[in-house]
Amino acid sequence: MAGVAYGTGRRALLEAAVRVVAAQGLRGLTYRSVAAEAGVTHGSVRYHFGDWSTLVEEALVHCVGRSVEGADLPSDTEGFDRFAAGLISLVAADPDAQAFQYELTMESRRRPELRPVMERANDVYRDAVSRELARNGLDDPDLAEFVFAALDGLVFHQTAFGDTARTERATAALRSLLTAFAGQRRDTLSKPDS
Repeated sequence: MAGVAYGTGRRALLEAAVRVVAAQGLRGLTYRSVAAEAGVTHGSVRYHFGDWSTLVEEALVHCVGRSVEGADLPSDTEGFDRFAAGLISLVAADPDAQAFQYELTMESRRRPELRPVMERANDVYRDAVSRELARNGLDDPDLAEFVFAALDGLVFHQTAFGDTARTERATAALRSLLTAFAGQRRDTLSKPDS
């Protein structure tokens, strides 16, 4: 691969695919556009991924893995003080990865074959949120869905509008709500029945 260091070609192509979709939408994603973005021949894209669907799915898996890790959804401390602490910097550092995922989400409305791929991606986020809530005494799938949707909305708005201060305030409010709710649940569970 001409412009890519040996052993990094697959990753370079995945990142190129993300940038292409973020800039041009999913309809702009072709072997040629990815190859041009990565600085390689279009045959390299076909060699590494075989077909367009595999390229899309693997680029999505690549983004989701980075996003879950970078958002610091799971915390190594008890409570919610650090919950989603990396969310703002994650989006600020790589808005294309988030834009890519939102482009795929919208395209899945038009292309039903993308829906299972997007559902699997969203399940990774839901599971990460659910595990963190459960670790802090809030084992409730409906609450996990609500928190996932709130975080997803915050990421969407920061991706689209770049307002990190608003995202920070909203994330802090979400942490406060979760902390208060967890405390209320603990108090309710610790009170003896009358």
